[in-house]
Amino acid sequence: MSATPHTDDPAVAPDLEPAARVPQGERTRVMRLRLMEATVECLVELGWPGTTTTVVSQRAGVSRGAQLHHFPTKQDLVVAAVEHLTERRRLELAQSAADLPAQGRTRAALDLIAAQYVSPVFFAALELWVAARTDAVLRDAVVPLERRFGRDAHAYTLALLGVDESRGRNRQHVQATLDLARGLGLAASLTDDSARRASILDAWADTLDRELET
Repeated sequence: MSATPHTDDPAVAPDLEPAARVPQGERTRVMRLRLMEATVECLVELGWPGTTTTVVSQRAGVSRGAQLHHFPTKQDLVVAAVEHLTERRRLELAQSAADLPAQGRTRAALDLIAAQYVSPVFFAALELWVAARTDAVLRDAVVPLERRFGRDAHAYTLALLGVDESRGRNRQHVQATLDLARGLGLAASLTDDSARRASILDAWADTLDRELET
């Protein structure tokens, strides 16, 4: 039987001031955030097939057991990650609206809108859409999420442009703006399309300034 060490030995003496314990709720929140950030990174870099729960947990520095406890399946994890970061993107867009200049507001607003469709979150969501096309279970989870994001994007585009959708053809022009931004995002998924995108947005800003009823 080994001897009990003396507590006055510096090597084994207990800490006089133990480190403050992080509350369990905060540890869980941070762990979930790491998992979600890692999931989006994997979707962007590796696509849907390469985004496995094992790869995500390793990248996030989270044990497989902890990850499976909160997100039992890959689908649970990916949908939660895209939903979380979509909400963050929505909040960032709302904050940016307050900084739009009075002069050239339409063109500045288009830059903000288009930026949402060339972001890592958009490319992660794009991987999800492609996979959901042939996966009925995943599609059932993704469609409500995309519908909610579509409603939010429409509302914030109205706010960015400072128009009432009940007037004239404002609603159709706002929807066309979102469709245009999404298409430009798809074009940018394979190559750097920034110069062409800027030229198209210049022309579309002129169109909106002529056609929108304020």
